[in-house]
Amino acid sequence: MELVVFVGEDKETWGQVKGVMNNSDCERIFLVKDKGTKGFPENSKTDTIDVDCGKPLLELKTEIMDKLKGKLKGDFEVALSIASGNGKEHMALISALLETPVGIRLVVFTQKGIEFVN
Repeated sequence: MELVVFVGEDKETWGQVKGVMNNSDCERIFLVKDKGTKGFPENSKTDTIDVDCGKPLLELKTEIMDKLKGKLKGDFEVALSIASGNGKEHMALISALLETPVGIRLVVFTQKGIEFVN
């Protein structure tokens, strides 16, 4: 399974995102972030996708879809972390993934490790 994470400018959420990334056994990680977000650490599995979160929702969704197209290897579902970012960014990302089409399994990092929310 591949992991898709959104990283917003809200640095107080970055620890949760790093926890998911560092403790995931996913083969590849797609790091979707606003082009203005700086300083978030990546790792060897990371494929960074910079987007313009200043765009209206539907334009942002299209940009995410266009940049993810051909990168997801065709699994039926991806693990998804939306601990960072805001509602507009989350809606654009979720909508883009569902239209790809791919199912999503929401993940979170807890004291027990990686857990699926749904």
